[in-house]
Amino acid sequence: MSLHATPTLLQLAMQSLLRDEALAISALQDLPMELLPPLFKDAITHKRLNILRKMVQVWPFPCLPLGGLMKMKTPYLDILQTILDGIDAVLDQNTHPRNYKLQVLDLRALHKDFWTVWAGDTTTSCAPGVKCRRKIQKRGPKIEAKQNSLKVFIDLYLKPRALDTCLSYVFLWARERKALLQLGCKKLKINTVAIQNIVKILEMLDLDYVEEVEVCCTWKLSTLAIFAPYLGQMKNLLSIILSHIHVPASITPEEEKQLVSQFTSQFSNLQYLQDLSLDSIDFLKGQMDQLFRCLEVPLEILSITDSKISESDLQSLSQCPGIRQLKHLNLSGVILTDISPEPLRVLLERVAATLKTLDLENCMIMDSQLDVLLPALSQCAQLIMFNYLRNPISVSILERLLHHTSRLNYLSLEMYSTPWEIYGAQGASYHKRLEQLREELSKAMQHLEHNRTVWFSVAPCLP
Repeated sequence: MSLHATPTLLQLAMQSLLRDEALAISALQDLPMELLPPLFKDAITHKRLNILRKMVQVWPFPCLPLGGLMKMKTPYLDILQTILDGIDAVLDQNTHPRNYKLQVLDLRALHKDFWTVWAGDTTTSCAPGVKCRRKIQKRGPKIEAKQNSLKVFIDLYLKPRALDTCLSYVFLWARERKALLQLGCKKLKINTVAIQNIVKILEMLDLDYVEEVEVCCTWKLSTLAIFAPYLGQMKNLLSIILSHIHVPASITPEEEKQLVSQFTSQFSNLQYLQDLSLDSIDFLKGQMDQLFRCLEVPLEILSITDSKISESDLQSLSQCPGIRQLKHLNLSGVILTDISPEPLRVLLERVAATLKTLDLENCMIMDSQLDVLLPALSQCAQLIMFNYLRNPISVSILERLLHHTSRLNYLSLEMYSTPWEIYGAQGASYHKRLEQLREELSKAMQHLEHNRTVWFSVAPCLP
């Protein structure tokens, strides 16, 4: 008995059309629209380039999610060129074919369900009981498109080496047709210091479409300043991740101040920003007020990590208009030992109604500082995760801390360093008290509807 499934009538019809190229091309205008996606998919698999070129010209859907069907790699270059040739034939016409509805050519690796459903294959679809990830509704204005223009979407990861062959071809093709289409990038990731090459790419893009930017390499402050005006044009930006900005010793204080201003001033244009993540950004120490003044839109995520900040920076953050709906705050690696706890207390009070995760790992907060923060922390009624690892803590203040967090009904994960006293001369008695605390905490949490995990590191953090 053959193990191969019997071909469906649809599959047999597709095979028949692909075998007779002339018949397939002549029949495209009259085929039911539901036959186009599976035929298109098979034409790519078997590299029926002439059929592909004609199919694009009668595509009956607003979007052609090409990136969900093939990789943007060199082996597919001939297919990409063929499809763009077919689009050219339509763009050059004053009137489009009657069935032509294409508005978006999406070259991102998305929309694979489109091809799965239309190809009649339900094996990879979401089965009952399997949760599908829903697209988060994003706030933001509608982007005005050029009249009758085609929108082409890509994701970009800029590296030290040149763009791959397919993306290079797309940029060349788009440059020659700039008046007829918009080239948009939703996700922009940069891992190169070659700012001249970056600028050339940015000049080709419609920056209104950029939603996520990540700079994951070390830039000089002057490089960031060159990039800043383009950042300010990304008016629908939702997320920015920036790390490791280097300030050369040769730069004067006046020059540094001017370069910082060129960067921070752009944030007043980012009216839809939700996620701001800054790592190793010591250049902003003492100047963060310039940034926080510009953040009027309510952020959901704020991460400032492994950075030096001043007390005035923390004060300006606590007064920032953009934190009023903050859900996630990460200050890990920001040393707060010599900073008054008052600004952080005010900050926690301001975000108490919405905050869900709080990460204070390795902030080197002392017991006396934590004691000031406890009332504000206990007001964070929505908190589900609290990370306090790598902070020196005594058994007595830990007992008070756990007393406050026990009131937080949604808190499911707490992480602490083992109290340093456990390893001292009187360690045995302190260890006994810690075990008692764990038992008391376990009993106190029995009434909760969800599980709560209280995790202690093996090694203590010494004061």
